[in-house]
Amino acid sequence: MGNHMLDAIRANARPDALFLKTAGSERWTYGEMLEASGRMARALVALSVKPGDRVAVQAEKSPQALMLYIACLRAGAIYLPLNTAYTLVELDYFISDAEPRLVIVSTAAEAGVAKLASQYGAHVETLNGDGSGSFADLAASQSAEFTDIERGPDDLAAILYTSGTTGRSKGAMLTHDNLLSNALTLCDYWQFTSEDRLIHALPIFHTHGLFVATNVVLLSGASMILLPKFDADEVLHLMSQATALMGVPTFYVRLAQHPGLTPEAASGMRLFISGSAPLLAETHELFKARSGHAILERYGMTETNMSVSNPYEGERIAGTVGFPLPGVELRIVDQTTSDLIANDGIGMIEVRGPNVFKGYWRMPEKTRAEFREDGFFITGDLGKVDSRGYVHIVGRGKDLIISGGFNVYPKEVESEIDLFDEVDESAVIGVSHPDFGEGVTAIVVLKNGAHLNETEVLARLSERLARYKQPKAIIFVDELPRNTMGKVQKNTLRDRYADLFKVSA
Repeated sequence: MGNHMLDAIRANARPDALFLKTAGSERWTYGEMLEASGRMARALVALSVKPGDRVAVQAEKSPQALMLYIACLRAGAIYLPLNTAYTLVELDYFISDAEPRLVIVSTAAEAGVAKLASQYGAHVETLNGDGSGSFADLAASQSAEFTDIERGPDDLAAILYTSGTTGRSKGAMLTHDNLLSNALTLCDYWQFTSEDRLIHALPIFHTHGLFVATNVVLLSGASMILLPKFDADEVLHLMSQATALMGVPTFYVRLAQHPGLTPEAASGMRLFISGSAPLLAETHELFKARSGHAILERYGMTETNMSVSNPYEGERIAGTVGFPLPGVELRIVDQTTSDLIANDGIGMIEVRGPNVFKGYWRMPEKTRAEFREDGFFITGDLGKVDSRGYVHIVGRGKDLIISGGFNVYPKEVESEIDLFDEVDESAVIGVSHPDFGEGVTAIVVLKNGAHLNETEVLARLSERLARYKQPKAIIFVDELPRNTMGKVQKNTLRDRYADLFKVSA
C-alpha cells in the first residue's frame, strides 16, 4: 500500500535535484528535503505522535516549516496549519476542537500556548522562522532513516479550518487522495515539469500556498524560490530566474502598477496563476498590457482544492475562472428548487470529484447539510456557465441581496461601479432596510487624488442598472477590509453598516 503522497513525490524527483532555495543562500535538494523530513518524522514519533493524530502548526514560513508538513505526511499524522495571525482566544477554539497531540509554535508564543494546550492534553514544541527551536533541536538529534507510515487513499492527510464568515470555523478533512489527485491534475493541466522554478510568496497555512503551490512543485519534481512574503521589487528581480508565479489578485495589482514590469522583465516566465479571490477584469487587462502575459485565473476552495481553471493552451478570459478540471463535475442549480439551471443562468455552484473533501471534522450534521445525496458538494458560491463552457463566479450565496423581492447579485453592481475612472474598487452589500427588506449599499474606494460624490455615482448608474439594483447609499472609504488571502470581508462591512437605514424612533 505504501504512503500515497510520498510514493508519488519520490517517483517524480531526483535526489540531487534542487527542491527549494531561499532569497538568501539556503538551498535544499530533494534528497536533503527527504533527510530533513525523515528526522522530523522520527521526532514526531519520539513525541508519541501516532497515525491519525493531529499536529497543529502555527509557525512562520520557512523551509523547515515546509519539511514539517512533509514529515507529518510521512509519519501518518494529520497536518493542521494555523494562521500566524490567530490570537490565543482563537487558538483556544482550534485546539479544543481538533485535540491535537502536538502543537508547534514560535518560541515567542510558547508560554501562552503551552498554558492553553495543557488544558486539552496537547504537548507544545517550538519552531521559528530561522529554523531554530526545540522541535528543530529534537529533529537534529534523530537519524534521517525513516520508513514512511503506510496510509491509504482515504486516510486523512490534513485538516484546514475554513475562515468561517458565519458561525464557528469548520475543519475541512482532506485525504491523501484529495491532495494527490488534485496536485497531479494541476501538474498536467498547467504543464509543470522538473524544469519549472516557482516563486512561492504565499502563506503556507492556507490551501493555496500549502497544497496548490507546494504539492504541484513536489509532484512535478520542480523547484521553488521560497519568500517569507510578497514583495513586488523582489518578485520582479527573481523573475529572470523563475518560470512561474502563483498569487492572489493583490500581487498582480502591485506588479501591474510597478514601473519595472515589462515584457522583457517577464520574458523567462511561463505562467502567472491567480486565485483565492476574484481577479478584476481590469487587472487582467492591465497586467497583459504591461507584461505580455495573460494571467491564468482558477477557482477552488479549502473544501475542494482546485475545481476549475482557465486553459493553459486556449483563451484565458478575464472575469471567468475557466473550465472544470479533468475528473471534476460541476453543475449550477436553483437555490430554492435544486433544479438544474441552463447556460447563462445564475445559481448555486455544486461540484463532485476526487478533489472534494471528506467532510467537516466532528460536524456530521453540517457535513450532511453541505452534500447532496448524489455526492455533489454545495460550494456556497453563486455562478453561471456561459455558452462556451467558461465558469463565472458571481459571489457568495450569502452575499446575495434580496431588495424589494428582487435578487441583486453584488458582482453586477460592483462591475459597473468599477468601470468609473475615479474608482479603485468597490464592494456591494445588502443592509437591513425598512421598506425593501435589504437596501443595496455600495462601499467605494477612490483612486488617489480622485473626487466623486454619491449623487454623481447614482446618476451614472441610473442609466446602466435597473432601478431595483441601484444602490440606496454610497459610502466612500480609504480601503476595504480583507482577510490574509486578500478576500474582501463583506460580513465585516455588513456588521459595520448594519444600522445605516434604521429609522430613529
